[in-house]
Amino acid sequence: MELRVLRYFLMVVNERNISRAAEKLHVSQPTISRQLKDLEDELGVTLFDRGSRSIDLTEAGTYFADQARQIVVLADKTVANVKQTQELTGRILIGSAEAPMMVTVAKAINALAQVAPKVQVGIHSTDANDVNQRLHAGVFDFGVVMEPIAKDEEDFISLPGTTAWGVLVRQDSALAQKNSVTAADLANQRLIMPQQHGSIDYLADWIGTSDLKLNVAATYNLLYNASIMVEAGVGTALCLDGIINTANTDLRFVPLAPRLEAHSSLIWPQHRPLSPAATAFLNVMREVLPEHY
Repeated sequence: MELRVLRYFLMVVNERNISRAAEKLHVSQPTISRQLKDLEDELGVTLFDRGSRSIDLTEAGTYFADQARQIVVLADKTVANVKQTQELTGRILIGSAEAPMMVTVAKAINALAQVAPKVQVGIHSTDANDVNQRLHAGVFDFGVVMEPIAKDEEDFISLPGTTAWGVLVRQDSALAQKNSVTAADLANQRLIMPQQHGSIDYLADWIGTSDLKLNVAATYNLLYNASIMVEAGVGTALCLDGIINTANTDLRFVPLAPRLEAHSSLIWPQHRPLSPAATAFLNVMREVLPEHY
């Protein structure tokens, strides 16, 4: 299985049409069709449901596409990192949960640009579960995650700053009229909950072990999508402050009471050597941190 074939496959996945994929790749349509057929034969599965106007992925194809993307990203990043002259080059990929404390990471990226302008930094927004998976698969160099999260196999730097847990509600919600929200206030709400396991446990500890039963209407991994559900009337989102700007909107953030704070960390695998570009980033990260860090 060649990287070239994986790139053909992913272009067809993106375009959902072999002719358009062939045009973008500057190869003939029969060439791509033959390569895809050979790929399916090699894997022993059908990757596409081929329709008259477009092609869709099978269940096996969907799984393979996700893995193929990670393989191609990792290969490109590895090549970029080893093709180094005396001037530092390469690419760093950071997987990040939504966190206001990303401001420190942004400062480090800016500082890195001053000393290594040819190093590219990519930010991939996702949840902590995906960050961990891709970090250990070698796709991400670093991850930014919300606490609490297990860090048995990671080195980490605690990032400065805190934010608060609360609820995102519509202005016409009864909760929007409150200065804070208690566990009892959530009893009759349709809740939109974060998917991150650590966050769920953290919130469960705050709620306590009472007989309070929560009505979970939906879950989310990125708060922007949850905010759309709140606006649409799906429910009340449990979330962090400082991520959604509610100014001049129909939404309002109300903190929990008693106050529940959140912290975040920059993490990276303990036993995997860092590329020169990633090492340079870590060095400038330590430089931009306050002295007590």
